[in-house]
Amino acid sequence: MNCPYCGGQDARVIDSRGLDEAVRRRRKCLVCGARFTTYERIEPHDIFVIKKDGRREEFSRDKLAMGIRKACEKRPLPTGAVDELIDNIEAGIYEAGRREVSSSYIGDLVMGGLKALDHIAYIRFASVYRKFADIGVLKQEVDSLAVRCESPPRNQLPLPSSEVVDSGAARRGG
Repeated sequence: MNCPYCGGQDARVIDSRGLDEAVRRRRKCLVCGARFTTYERIEPHDIFVIKKDGRREEFSRDKLAMGIRKACEKRPLPTGAVDELIDNIEAGIYEAGRREVSSSYIGDLVMGGLKALDHIAYIRFASVYRKFADIGVLKQEVDSLAVRCESPPRNQLPLPSSEVVDSGAARRGG
């Protein structure tokens, strides 16, 4: 370890402490006597995402987070819930133990997490991810979501029943 002050290559560890995902080490340079801190972190292996068109690109937590945050935008979610979901999905990707994962695998992890977190965010993400061909397919997904879930996730109003939706359309003349 080179001293950041004098460039000396002889330093001694004075103290080590484990942090959540790192080890903090206090060091003392044996050349100039200066003290400095270093952090040791585990660097996970690179994971590549295989896109639908066959291209490969390096996994990006930022890209994952951007898509999830977009789906959850303006939703009444508890503080930290989105970050926890992102952490869980990223951990799931690394725990799979593969060097390459398909984009559909990641999309399915996101869909499962969003379905448990917030139905509206789930439908928003699904509408982009699944590329619904028409409104009928989207309606089927919403209906199946309403049937599968007895109660909505925390902090979310229940989805309207099909009678309410149909009567609203009739009043508007549609």
